[in-house]
Amino acid sequence: MKENKTDNKTALNAPNEDAVINIDFIKKNVEILDDKLSKIRRRLDPDKINQRIEEIDKISAGENFFSNQSLSASVLKEKAYLENRLNPFMAVYEEFSNLKELAGLAIQENDLGLLAEIEQNLKTLEKTVLRLEIELTLSGKDDKLNAIVEIHAGSGGTESMDFASMLLRMYLRWADKKKFPVNIMEFNAGDEAGVKSVTFIVSGLYAFGYLKSETGVHRLVRISPFDANKRRHTSFASVFVYPEIEDTSEIIIDEKDLRIDTYRSSGAGGQHVNTTDSAVRITHLPTGVVVACQNERSQYKNKDTAMKILRARLYDYYKKQKEEEENKLQSDKKEISWGSQIRSYTLNPNRVIKDHRTGVTVYDTESVFDGNIDEFINGYLISRIS
Repeated sequence: MKENKTDNKTALNAPNEDAVINIDFIKKNVEILDDKLSKIRRRLDPDKINQRIEEIDKISAGENFFSNQSLSASVLKEKAYLENRLNPFMAVYEEFSNLKELAGLAIQENDLGLLAEIEQNLKTLEKTVLRLEIELTLSGKDDKLNAIVEIHAGSGGTESMDFASMLLRMYLRWADKKKFPVNIMEFNAGDEAGVKSVTFIVSGLYAFGYLKSETGVHRLVRISPFDANKRRHTSFASVFVYPEIEDTSEIIIDEKDLRIDTYRSSGAGGQHVNTTDSAVRITHLPTGVVVACQNERSQYKNKDTAMKILRARLYDYYKKQKEEEENKLQSDKKEISWGSQIRSYTLNPNRVIKDHRTGVTVYDTESVFDGNIDEFINGYLISRIS
């Protein structure tokens, strides 16, 4: 008699005779989710959060707690923030623990109907855990803020300027999909095509938290449409992302440290171009930080917007400087060199886009340039979970 071999795949007779339960899939996914939730738990530290919530409860129970409305509001806001971080995780953790125990029993008893249900629940839970991972990484002080994005074409002439414009379109399409409004503050058009540099603000919840992952050097390899001999070219563009700082109390700017220049606005075809010297360029002399704005109709408004960008740039400058002093390490937003690419966009000979920090690779290059970059963003954010 011929012996049948088993491979941990069990046919399910009801409700679909062709349905197959993959026990190995269930075991593997339980193991993966267990590992992910353990990492989240270590980073979140529920015991520490619960301890702080208990402290707040004791403080708020005091007789004179509400006599200082500003202080009481701040304390209660902290409690709400802590609960909003802790409760979703605890709910998912409890659901997974129950599912893990149930899966063990179902496998032991070969309960096909229950195994089918568990398999579907694991797939749903996997998406929930991914969302938790992303939310956990967006807990920084500045992550909720709007993002100020700068793109600069690298060496390579028209080819690099065209690449910079491709990146600009990519981010504009991404923002549009997120329904995040965008305001272009400064646009320096290329001599023949593309853009030399551009600064724009993306407004929306967690705009900076998401886009901070884009800071770095981006590299394009393709057959240049500007080369009559159809040779392959490599070009670069750098991207810098800063949080738009609303509270200026941390950044004090002395007027005597500024050099303010005015010039005539310029823009791409079809854009409004002022005929007066209304564009403003501000140089912060102690740090050498330079910002500009030309999109507003008046010099006053351009200066006001340029100062807003300058505050964000200086906030980032001093923050990174402090991190370097404390950690004695190079900051995340290091000085960009052409040998430190974060992502390569290869359109010839193969079509592939790869993030060198995370290994995330996408072959649908058109989709990426059309703004579908969440896979890269999520990959970077998740990689930050220790």
